[in-house]
Amino acid sequence: MHHGTSREERPERLGVFWRVGAIRASLKGVTSALQLVVCDGDETGQELLDEALRVLDPSVLGFECALIRFDLSLENRRLTKNAVVQDAAESMRACGLGLKAATITPEKIGDVGSPNRILREGIGGSVIVRTGRRIPGVSPLAPVVHPIVVVRMAVGDAYGAQEGRTGTPGGSDEKAWRTEKIERKICRQVAEFSFQAAADRGACVYGGPKWTVSAVYEGMLKEEMDAAAARHPEVPYRPTLIDAAYAGILTEAGHQSLVIPALNRDGDCLSDLVLAMFGSIAGAESVLLALDDELRPTVAMAEAPHGTAPSLAGKNVANPVAMLLACAAVLEYAAANGEAAIACAARAIRHTTLSVAAAGIRTFDLGGEHSTSEVVDEVLRLLPAEIASA
Repeated sequence: MHHGTSREERPERLGVFWRVGAIRASLKGVTSALQLVVCDGDETGQELLDEALRVLDPSVLGFECALIRFDLSLENRRLTKNAVVQDAAESMRACGLGLKAATITPEKIGDVGSPNRILREGIGGSVIVRTGRRIPGVSPLAPVVHPIVVVRMAVGDAYGAQEGRTGTPGGSDEKAWRTEKIERKICRQVAEFSFQAAADRGACVYGGPKWTVSAVYEGMLKEEMDAAAARHPEVPYRPTLIDAAYAGILTEAGHQSLVIPALNRDGDCLSDLVLAMFGSIAGAESVLLALDDELRPTVAMAEAPHGTAPSLAGKNVANPVAMLLACAAVLEYAAANGEAAIACAARAIRHTTLSVAAAGIRTFDLGGEHSTSEVVDEVLRLLPAEIASA
């Protein structure tokens, strides 16, 4: 990459990470109205974060944005035994906003595992929202017209489940098992959030779990979907088994916008498919939300939903759109209390990012020939005027 501070120059590298108490002390003299926790990552994920953070520079935004940085690289997670991830979650709870780069999850049993699970549990996240939408100038890979919003359960289910094996290792009698759990409270939040999102968008709540096969376990989410439907009779509701929903989205999104509530594992798979249908998994942001009892966000952490793409590392060719839109999304949540300047900046970043794509300045995955930094350079060239006119 041509821009951005190298990780070696940052004070938090290689175990020198800021504890939350130190961060709060360091911000006592900061008068910025906006504080944002930034989680550094691995490989291409970090390169894209460095590029995207250029749009959050005060000289671009027109206001101060204090970045509270944590090094969540695999190396530092191992060095700190995941304490850095727990500290990042605590800091997000304190300021309410986070922005995260893609990170490596090691496959070896007994390693540090997934930082995403620790962050989700640490902030009390219950809902992950990913929206597949048309990227201007890009032909979708499927006949989709209207947006598809996947509202995914953020915790529980297959993630963090207890696992084990019995029998002779490698033998024909060996069995693998796991014990999964979901909570009524989380199911209720996913269902209610889905219906509220559908009401805001004029969309249909579509899909659901496999409640016919798993009436007790997966049926809990279906029960909450039905209850939310009763509270929102004005919202179109078409519950559909998850396997049928996979097929249905190929045709249904040609007629109307869809909001799909899903279990954790189902939503993980479904959202990747939905984003790819619109052209690229790197074409939209992902937002993790912690909600209060009235479904008001208490913490919002935005990220790009793609992985670290090791084959692209160091080549300056990865698509920065999702990371740029993640910056816009976190500013949108920061402006929820009516901060006009922050709201204008959020709209400007989103509009400019999509306008640049429409103008044909895209990376190879969207059919373009431009580098990562060239795309961001063009966004930065247009952004000040867009902010001024917003």
